[in-house]
Amino acid sequence: MRSIHSYGVLILTLTIFLISPACADAAPGSFKIVCTTSVLMDPATSIGGDRVTAISIADPTLCPHLQSDIIPTRIQLNMDFIKDANLFLAYNDSNDRRYNMPAVNDFMKANNYGTASWTTVSDSSRGWNTPASAKLLAEEVKGWLVERDPANETYYQQRYDEYVTNLDALSPGEDELKKLNQTKVVVMLWQKEPVENWLGMNVVNFFAPEFAMNGTKTPAKVVDDINAHPDKYANVTYIIENMQSGELAKGIEEALRDRGIEAKRVVFTNFPGSLPGVDTMADVLEYNRQLVL
Repeated sequence: MRSIHSYGVLILTLTIFLISPACADAAPGSFKIVCTTSVLMDPATSIGGDRVTAISIADPTLCPHLQSDIIPTRIQLNMDFIKDANLFLAYNDSNDRRYNMPAVNDFMKANNYGTASWTTVSDSSRGWNTPASAKLLAEEVKGWLVERDPANETYYQQRYDEYVTNLDALSPGEDELKKLNQTKVVVMLWQKEPVENWLGMNVVNFFAPEFAMNGTKTPAKVVDDINAHPDKYANVTYIIENMQSGELAKGIEEALRDRGIEAKRVVFTNFPGSLPGVDTMADVLEYNRQLVL
């Protein structure tokens, strides 16, 4: 007959065996994150490191409003990942609300996979394509990771610090700023903030798609202004497009050249992963900066 002590040891051993797997560290990369765009995927993977695996719903080479046929296909290709993801991240801007989030929600509902519970940024009107705004986004992403995985807080903090250091290194130097301050440009609306507030360039005018600003800042409107006030544009050096919005400014370039103004049209990008070697937000900003330096 076993002693009471022996039964106690047996019960304790079984208890430890049953509990230990649930308490053990998750396998590297097993924390699965669905992001609406690569703008969120970048900090999620950069800060999450080998603890997470993340995907982007939207193709980074196009604005989501141009992807009505692409997004559902990308969701289907990643259905096994999405159906049991641990975290759904959205910027919650107009594109997310109209295209990316509804597409995921419809997919989950149609396949009886439950409901996607979205975690969103605190201010969806805040841009992401300056070092300052990219750091604010990274801080929020780090907080979400720590909240759900507090055991690895130190790991996430270290990687966040590295991420921020890379962004801080992008500040233009004194000589660069002097040159940029004297450079006149016409710029696409989505790139106006970084061009003005980060690079410090002199924005003579800006343009936007038909659906933005009630159609008051289309390229055609800028061409009208060039014809009415040519002296205003005399020293424009660059016309800055936004890659994900398509080519909007060819007419502006032609109008300037017709008046002997040799402005160069350059194309900034807005999303990590949109070009070879432009994998992170720091890469995006450095790529854009070099185009005008």
